[in-house]
Amino acid sequence: MAKWKKVTIALSVGIMMLALAGCSGAKQETTTKPADKKIVLGFSQIGAESEWRTANTESIKASAQAAGIELKFSDAQQKQENQIKAIRSFIQQKVDVIAFSPVVETGWDAVLQEAKAAKIPVILTDRSIKMSSGNAEDYYVTFMGSDFVEEGRRAGKWLVDFMKKDNEAVNIVELQGTVGSAPAIDRKAGFEEILKQHANYKVIKSQTGDFTRAKGKEVMESFLKSAKADGQKIDVLYAHNDDMAIGAIQAIEEAGLKPGKDIIIVSIDGVKGAFEAMIAGKLNATIECSPLLGDQLMTATKDLVAGKTLDKRIVTKEGVFPAEVASKELPNRKY
Repeated sequence: MAKWKKVTIALSVGIMMLALAGCSGAKQETTTKPADKKIVLGFSQIGAESEWRTANTESIKASAQAAGIELKFSDAQQKQENQIKAIRSFIQQKVDVIAFSPVVETGWDAVLQEAKAAKIPVILTDRSIKMSSGNAEDYYVTFMGSDFVEEGRRAGKWLVDFMKKDNEAVNIVELQGTVGSAPAIDRKAGFEEILKQHANYKVIKSQTGDFTRAKGKEVMESFLKSAKADGQKIDVLYAHNDDMAIGAIQAIEEAGLKPGKDIIIVSIDGVKGAFEAMIAGKLNATIECSPLLGDQLMTATKDLVAGKTLDKRIVTKEGVFPAEVASKELPNRKY
């Protein structure tokens, strides 16, 4: 009898262990760490292409220091290959959590499979990804940042309400962000979604300005020359970020036109430079996209290490700022 009793107990323990293993398989990847050990976060930043990105980097660095988290920071200089190298380095260093803002949406399959195999949780900040095979959500624990499609919609809605033109043709030129990046794709899609409801609003020229001020100026110069040669009038500039819009403003002024009057301008981000341009009467509206994600990222990192489950999508709250509120709002801007 004693022998059979021991066998029964052993079987019961085995069944319980299998049950626990089955339950844990559905949870997010987490990392366990002794209480006296410092949490290590590896973060790969896109670069420093704009005021927004600089503010985003500063927020992350300051928040990591305040939270007592060791931050291994890498600047990819807007190159995907540099981000992939950085992530692989983080895996080799066995960091507790990897976070990155992907320069483009695709091309992450191999490196994220490596992170998953190493059981290191991955957080996406600011931009999302797509996988060529499988579900992208299986390779990251949360994506925190703005709703880029909604930002494009807000820009379109503001423009239609501001212009108040139901029948007259409205010619728009568009400065797109980095080709293949989530904000460029989504901000274009959201804006076009609104324009489809208003047939008289048409994007006559659209080209990437790579989210930089210098490229925004260069492409706007090309738009102006091309429109003049074709006998077209540019009524509106829609820029996927403020820095490109500010660069374009220079080109418009050099062409002898008045930005904000001869050409209505709406852009996205809500940086201080945009508010200064609105106060000067050169920009008509900016759609907010907050870069201050540092605190959220550090909280998420700590929660993961503590074994907590995160929401798959964390959306930041943002607004729309037309020129008439710029003077009042500028002192409140933190970036």
